[in-house]
Amino acid sequence: MKKILVTGGAGFIGSHVIRLFVNRYPDYQIYNLDKLTYAGNLENLRDVDQKPNYHFIKGDIIDGDFIIGLFKKEQFDGVIHLAAESHVDRSIANPMEFIMANIVGTVNLLNAAKHIWKGHFEGKLFYHVSTDEVYGSLGDTGFFYEDTPYDPHSPYSASKASSDHLVRAYHDTYGLPMIISNCSNNYGPNQFPEKLIPLFINNIRHDKPLPVYGKGENVRDWLYVEDHAAAIDLIFHKGLVGETFNIGGHNEWKNIDLIKLLCRVMDEKLGRTKGKSEKLITYVTDRAGHDLRYAIDSSKLQKQLGWEPSLQFEEGIEKTVDWYLKNQAWLDNVTSGNYQKYYEEMYLNR
Repeated sequence: MKKILVTGGAGFIGSHVIRLFVNRYPDYQIYNLDKLTYAGNLENLRDVDQKPNYHFIKGDIIDGDFIIGLFKKEQFDGVIHLAAESHVDRSIANPMEFIMANIVGTVNLLNAAKHIWKGHFEGKLFYHVSTDEVYGSLGDTGFFYEDTPYDPHSPYSASKASSDHLVRAYHDTYGLPMIISNCSNNYGPNQFPEKLIPLFINNIRHDKPLPVYGKGENVRDWLYVEDHAAAIDLIFHKGLVGETFNIGGHNEWKNIDLIKLLCRVMDEKLGRTKGKSEKLITYVTDRAGHDLRYAIDSSKLQKQLGWEPSLQFEEGIEKTVDWYLKNQAWLDNVTSGNYQKYYEEMYLNR
């Protein structure tokens, strides 16, 4: 029976990974470690939090003594490390939070795994989930490959690049079994509405301005979150130790084109006059160090493990908009902060 620690499991991507593993592997014991910062929402896991193979632990990966104690107590067989500060704008405003969470927190987990596993690495795995932003920015052509040189441009991407290097260093120096994956922009249900798609869905719903950086010419590759979770599952179980895998959605969109598509879909879903939501678009001063284009080549993952995205972007956007419109109470709870009461109700008031 495997014991798997998922860090950041109450977050957007983490909650989808937790749900997949809890439901697909009833013989595994899945431990969700989350600090429950603003982006950690246990309501994301309401449908699985009573399952016998799911366990929630509130804790901070920055606390090294707590992490080593947790590893001693639970004797995990594997780690899927998703916990991270991830919003670029926040990293520009407060880079130290990103240094601590993304670098120090990762090293604490690496040290605990190295100490507890003590060189007996058979059947063990440290899986580190990272981002395509570590590679920097592309021009109008080309793709990020697994061997693309790192060139981060924001405190967020620099902190993730640092954590990637440290994970590889622990593999090369101590033999710690690890895998890294670097993903493109995720979207889908349960995403905290500071990110573009849920933010704009919510703003359109309330007739609020849609702030677009610069001219909206920046290009991103969009990956549906459930496809990302499926890729993580596949890599965790079948990927070769020491390898890196890029995970992309094969969906490159200019920000302004994505936003206009979102406006059209929302107008249709809300029964509004065609073009009404586009009038909410407001151009604002560009973000400092704003990378022009990201594009992932995930052919290695496709060729070696047979993964490919299940959705095209238009279909994924339809599903995503439908989810947010059907779950307006979730969105209202998140934007008001009421979602943070769920931990107290579930774990402190029993």
